Amino acid sequence: MSKAEPKGAWLRLVVALAISTIGGSGFWSVVVALPAVATAFSVTRADASLAYAATMGGYACGVVVMGRLADRFGIALPLAAGTLALGLGDIAVGNAPSLSGFALAQGLLVGVGSAAAYTPLVANISLWFTRRRGVAIAICASGNTLAGAIWPSVLQHFFGTLGWRHTFVALGLFCLATMLPLIPVLRRRPPAQPSGPAAAVP
Repeated sequence: MSKAEPKGAWLRLVVALAISTIGGSGFWSVVVALPAVATAFSVTRADASLAYAATMGGYACGVVVMGRLADRFGIALPLAAGTLALGLGDIAVGNAPSLSGFALAQGLLVGVGSAAAYTPLVANISLWFTRRRGVAIAICASGNTLAGAIWPSVLQHFFGTLGWRHTFVALGLFCLATMLPLIPVLRRRPPAQPSGPAAAVP
């Protein structure tokens, strides 16, 4: 019979889910903002979608970079770097002088920052569970889906009341204020993983 999960594993999962849900805002903010951004910069919706493409490109590169950092230094360093990139990126987006500046901030900062809050975090959580590994991975991975359920309506409301620029700045400050304090909970390295027949999960 497999051993019980290490002490603190479930707390880590709750914290990881919270970070993933908050960090997932980077995926959705640009989508909701596109109509307002197109109007603000007097461009077509198709031109404004360049920012979305930049975000996804930044995310694709970010998961590789953040994954390598997590393998070498543990999850705390890439999470801290990603949180700073996401928070400062949102603030930069809110102050972007042009569509190109908007897209660059989204790709180089927001996209890369969001990457740290998903794939490397899910991989790290998998190292803390044996009996309930599949459930733990599914719960952690659902943070991105929860973000999609929560953030679009929240952001749409504030885009309409505060304007998209002020909302992005506030979002960046919110990410910094909520994600950074949670990272120390995840600093401890995962326990050694069993190998061979003993590693089999019934």
